[in-house]
Amino acid sequence: MAFKIGFAAEQPQEQAEAAYTPPQQTATPRRSVVQVMFPNRGTRLAYYNDKFDLHPGDIVFVDGKQEGQRGRVVEVNYNFKIKASDYKRVVAVADIEVHGQFHMAGSHFVTFDPAVLPCGKVATWYMAPRAKDGEYISGCDDTGFLLEDLKGFQVSEIAAERGRRYYLDNRVAYLCIDGASGYAIVEGGSPYEVDFTYRDGEISRLTCSCSGSYNCKHEVAVLLQLRETLKLIEKNYATKYRDGGYFAAVSKSILFSVAIDGKSTGCFTL
Repeated sequence: MAFKIGFAAEQPQEQAEAAYTPPQQTATPRRSVVQVMFPNRGTRLAYYNDKFDLHPGDIVFVDGKQEGQRGRVVEVNYNFKIKASDYKRVVAVADIEVHGQFHMAGSHFVTFDPAVLPCGKVATWYMAPRAKDGEYISGCDDTGFLLEDLKGFQVSEIAAERGRRYYLDNRVAYLCIDGASGYAIVEGGSPYEVDFTYRDGEISRLTCSCSGSYNCKHEVAVLLQLRETLKLIEKNYATKYRDGGYFAAVSKSILFSVAIDGKSTGCFTL
């Protein structure tokens, strides 16, 4: 039996556009000093904020030594007097509002609505906006291989085994196919983005944002997760996928830790 999970906020959401648009700041940000907890580092630090209307539970990124690390706001103080040069700042806030219907698919939830969990939204959970000099460039040829038979994927035995371990450890946090375009986020030492083309069972134009200049463990993990997820979709939700040509899959633990932990209102149904 295929179970459905629905998430709903206290206020109903208007129909979203398929393309992701970052939420706009609707109120003038109140200057504050916020306490931010960094779970991966086991530390809690104070930051000055003058860009965002922050609340406890918000996921943020900062500058300084914790740059690139995902932190969660645990306290907001509006009464302060500080020397600005002594404090690092909040530079970005993640869009953690999630509304829509999800379906069970093994270790992941899947949605077939492009407006529910677009890749641009999920990217804000892992990465602050890149500086202009931080943009990636890429190149690839048109050679491909069948997803069902990964023997055509040229990768070292070490990378293949490490990628299999990443897959088994549920490191593929997010996976999306829109038409023929594929995108994934893999949790490694840092979050890495994997892009690919998937058409008629064939993978091509596979690239990863990690520092390796060759086929890597992150790509292996994505391929294994993609193969598993597509099999579950074909078994349980084939019509939904074929009708729209789109799905997004998110790790169950990631969805709960980002979109639900830290919230004090809202509901979900099972």
